[in-house]
Amino acid sequence: MQTSFFTDSAVMSSFLLPLTFLAVSHAGAADFITGEQQLSVKEKRAGEAYYRQDMKWMVYQAELSDDNPFYQIFLKNIASGTVQQVSPGNGKTTCAWVHPAQEKVLFSSTHEDAGAKAKMDAEIERRKSGERQSYAWDYDEFYDIYETDFTGGNIRNLTKTLGYDAEASWSPDGKLIAFASNRRAYTEELSAEEAALFKANPSAMIDIYIMDADGSSVKRLTHTKTYDGGPFFSPDGKRIVWRRFSENGRDAEIFTMNIDGTDQKQITRLNVMSWAPFYHPSGKYVIFATNVHGHRNFELYIVDIDGQKEPVRVTDKEGFDGLPVFTPDGNYLTWTSDRTLEKKGQLFHGKWDHQKALESLSLK
Repeated sequence: MQTSFFTDSAVMSSFLLPLTFLAVSHAGAADFITGEQQLSVKEKRAGEAYYRQDMKWMVYQAELSDDNPFYQIFLKNIASGTVQQVSPGNGKTTCAWVHPAQEKVLFSSTHEDAGAKAKMDAEIERRKSGERQSYAWDYDEFYDIYETDFTGGNIRNLTKTLGYDAEASWSPDGKLIAFASNRRAYTEELSAEEAALFKANPSAMIDIYIMDADGSSVKRLTHTKTYDGGPFFSPDGKRIVWRRFSENGRDAEIFTMNIDGTDQKQITRLNVMSWAPFYHPSGKYVIFATNVHGHRNFELYIVDIDGQKEPVRVTDKEGFDGLPVFTPDGNYLTWTSDRTLEKKGQLFHGKWDHQKALESLSLK
């Protein structure tokens, strides 16, 4: 999860960041996105959509049922518009991905948690009571990464490890999976400093990992005391883009690295919350979300893959615009926004002007 990891219109509102205006360029959404339309309508809230390589299928997460207040995973046939739920329907789910060639979906879920139903019921009662609380992402230690077929059958647990395992994506050839996890807080002996850090903030122990598509040969790629998450492969499968939080947890920057963890490179320096990065299929630039214009106002920006140019603004509307993803042909952009009457996250889609993006970043 993309990021993936925050998936609600109230994303990160609990972080009271200063309004910091830094060196960025503003071209305006009209220069990049045309024919904007809302894709999700029937869902209470929806977001984080991704496409199969042939552009025939889209996977996304949505809250649809009154029986479960948490996201479930849905697969949409682009041609027919038919939507099929592929997650079990019990517990929480997040961070879906669709295999580049095979009829398989990847997602994280807590449905094997013995307390999943009780957590669902407690959240339903909390909402009924009218209780309001600040939005915060849930690093549930029962999240595991699963794959399933397009019918939601043959579900297979790929991680089977206590701890938060999520934010997973397949490589372009389908042979590798990059993901985020704080498993070492549950499986390794921590120093006194690490134990105290984890108790205060479970996300501080989350690192980027990579594994074979069958769940074997797991390797840790980042080694920090901050949250590294939301990894996605570059179009050629040679690098990974992700976001790294600062130690105070109030801001994040975009990084890239080789898939073996070497050559870690910071490509944004906005000193605010920048996250949810995604490569354009050309491999020449990355789109991401940032609140450089105010802690509750997330906008989409693009930046070159080396971080040598000033990031350029793509969207320009109050509220939340985030979790962007390009279609595999690079001609369209899908993202999550709360620009609705209900102010709930929904999926939006529009035609992308790649040439304009190259020109704005002074790229060939």
